[in-house]
Amino acid sequence: MRQRPDDSSRLFRSSRLFHTVEGEGPSTVLLVHGEAGDSDDWAPQLEALGAQHRLIAPDLPGHGRSPAARHGHTPRDLADDLAGLLAALDTPSVIAVGHAAGAAIASVLAVERPDLVRALVAVNPRYGLHPQHAAAMAAAVRVPDPAAALARSLAAEEGGAAGEPTSWLPAWHRRRALTTDGDVLVRMLTALYHPSTGPAVRPVADAYLSRRTCPVLTVCSRRWAEARNTGPDWDRSVGSHSAGDSVLWDGVGHWPHQERFDDFNALVLDWTGRLPVTGAVARSPVPLRHPVPL
Repeated sequence: MRQRPDDSSRLFRSSRLFHTVEGEGPSTVLLVHGEAGDSDDWAPQLEALGAQHRLIAPDLPGHGRSPAARHGHTPRDLADDLAGLLAALDTPSVIAVGHAAGAAIASVLAVERPDLVRALVAVNPRYGLHPQHAAAMAAAVRVPDPAAALARSLAAEEGGAAGEPTSWLPAWHRRRALTTDGDVLVRMLTALYHPSTGPAVRPVADAYLSRRTCPVLTVCSRRWAEARNTGPDWDRSVGSHSAGDSVLWDGVGHWPHQERFDDFNALVLDWTGRLPVTGAVARSPVPLRHPVPL
């Protein structure tokens, strides 16, 4: 019988980080949503992945039921929050699955705390951008109504067609973006797309992402691969593990895990089932930059 979901929140950087824990299995999967989303983004994955894995699904600060932190929404700040959550839940390592900005944040966690990330699945990752593209994406939210601007931007990345089973998704995505704190979006995306310190912009991203030592599976829509002018070869080039792979899907938009959820779930379960078996990973003796009061 599947474990009943446990929803809770814990104190991080003077904020509350809402999260759920459900499912059961020998491995734990950490589900990291993207910008203007929350843990509900992973609803199509919960039953399938939860049948074989324990699942932790947090709302990042300023998203969903987690209020904004008083300061710091950089990828490294948010990765610190995730590391603190794993420590509080006594979880020594995870398979991280991140979408969009969540894939970049999970990659920072994999680089800075390799002891915590056994493997990584990056879904339409918001990294690998050339400087001009990144600058345009950052500038797009530095307007009087950042949430509305991002909603329009995300609408241009939708896939599917009217009449399909998932044709309601664009309206859901738009309404969720409109309810996201605009200041959080500006701080989060400005830091993510910073040309010299963010993990998303080339050429800094090439060197930084190559420091991920775990296997990385990239699942990307062809539309996003073409928009960022990178493809499977580049994604494989910034992954150092032989078990890594990159998959390009046609006919989907920014949310392939929602638009083709059965295919996505099967792909992730197959790939994670073939990961190299590793022993227990010791906790890093280096303290978190934002210790978690328990």
